[in-house]
Amino acid sequence: MDIKNIKMIAMDLDGTLTQHKEKLSSEHKEILDKLSKKYKLIMVGAGQVNRIFNQMNQYPIDIIGNYGLQYAVYDGGSMRIIRDLTFETDKEYTENKVTSFREKYGYTEYRGDNVEYHVSGCITFPILGTKAVQEDKLSFDPDRKKRRAIYNEVCDAFTDYNVFVGGSSSFDMAPKPYNKYYALDLYCKEKGISHSEVVYIGDDYGIGGNDECVYKSDFNYLTIDDYRDFPRVVKALLEEV
Repeated sequence: MDIKNIKMIAMDLDGTLTQHKEKLSSEHKEILDKLSKKYKLIMVGAGQVNRIFNQMNQYPIDIIGNYGLQYAVYDGGSMRIIRDLTFETDKEYTENKVTSFREKYGYTEYRGDNVEYHVSGCITFPILGTKAVQEDKLSFDPDRKKRRAIYNEVCDAFTDYNVFVGGSSSFDMAPKPYNKYYALDLYCKEKGISHSEVVYIGDDYGIGGNDECVYKSDFNYLTIDDYRDFPRVVKALLEEV
């Protein structure tokens, strides 16, 4: 990566800039402020734009949400939605497939709903159910081995979706072709930015991770495994400011 050529920094949120679903810290806000003096900053998220915006304490940044199904620009204290797409979901097929996975692999005990359906058309297969307690979710599959063992099988069952090993105990699915690479590539085309002028920062770059598609692409990529390392990971970029 030629840092002198970089014009834009794109980044993930949970696990990269913040702890999972926690607010943006004052320390990391200060770093973003410094980076924004030279680089265009954009958030590329899996969740909805407004959820990301509020988690970042309404930091002034453009946000891609729902793997590109949503896109919004910061506009004087609020987010102005530019794109907000929705897709229909075949709920009967989804319920049957998820139930078959539960029965096959012994995940028949769960709390809440079998499947979580999002307005966008994205789907979450919550192995422990939609109302599982956080403690159980965090201890279920910390190394992701359980979900990666059946990842390809889930992909084969949902061929109309990009499937991700999501959160701590779920599979997340976005209608094809939407994923973070597609979303970032589309943004670059709309803004006239080349891939070589972008660096992406993300923690979820392993097999089935929602950053994996960017990690394996021609975009410059900085890996991070602990959000607390964010200052160290961007140090070289800060030195250029």
